[in-house]
Amino acid sequence: MTEFTLPLFLGLLGFGGFIGLLGSALGVGGGIFMVPFLVLVLKLPMHQAVAASLVAIVATSSAVAAVNVERGLANIRLGITLELTTAIGSIVGALAASRLPAGALQLLFALMLFPVSVLMFLKGRRPAAAPAVPAGPGTAFDGAFFDPAAAGHTPYRVRNMTPASFVSFFAGSLSGLLGIGGGIVQVPVMNLLCGVPMKAAAATSNFIIGVSAAASAYVYFRRGLVPLEITAVMVAGVLAGSFLGIYALYKARSEKLQLVFSVLTLLVGIKMLMKVLG
Repeated sequence: MTEFTLPLFLGLLGFGGFIGLLGSALGVGGGIFMVPFLVLVLKLPMHQAVAASLVAIVATSSAVAAVNVERGLANIRLGITLELTTAIGSIVGALAASRLPAGALQLLFALMLFPVSVLMFLKGRRPAAAPAVPAGPGTAFDGAFFDPAAAGHTPYRVRNMTPASFVSFFAGSLSGLLGIGGGIVQVPVMNLLCGVPMKAAAATSNFIIGVSAAASAYVYFRRGLVPLEITAVMVAGVLAGSFLGIYALYKARSEKLQLVFSVLTLLVGIKMLMKVLG
């Protein structure tokens, strides 16, 4: 790694702010951009990059979760239920990462980004439609929130909780293994499988990923893999950007953010794949 200079400090601070903005707005934590940045730009070892990313994701979640809960965006019951299997999967992923070579982690990370990019692009091209509340008895996980973009309250019912819990274990495993926070899986699961509107899914994901990231970050910290100086500066930037991300999540149309997100994810995936294969 290069010497810790003022330009490096400002670069980390600014990039951390970008990560916090994007991560809190989309509920993904921002690790899919943070890990490649630390590996490709700062030449940090893969395991240290994952560790720093997980700590920053904890900061993102801590900054925005309380605000999202206060505004009624985060579904607390749903989040707590999915949190359990997510945290277990996160610890399993962190333990598995120590037994895998860095090259294998980078390849797995790069390959995972391509389907994520396609999914977000296709979803972002479709205008957000008002969700139809299904008929029949509700569940304890149902919710509603006020959406300024739609100028009204959006009620919804949650379905398919059992398969969602199993997929959440996988999301946690990816978080601990690759430092991505798990939100990149949690948000589509809640939105497509459980029927949770995009804004509520992103807010609930932010509520979930902090716990799973903290569980696996502790494993990395105990092994001395957290680069303290870099992580501290990144966290400061992430905290600042996260509060801007809350505003974006509450006011903006998520499909526009999803299109930008899909393009950036595709570029990062290509770059990471070229590094591994080259």
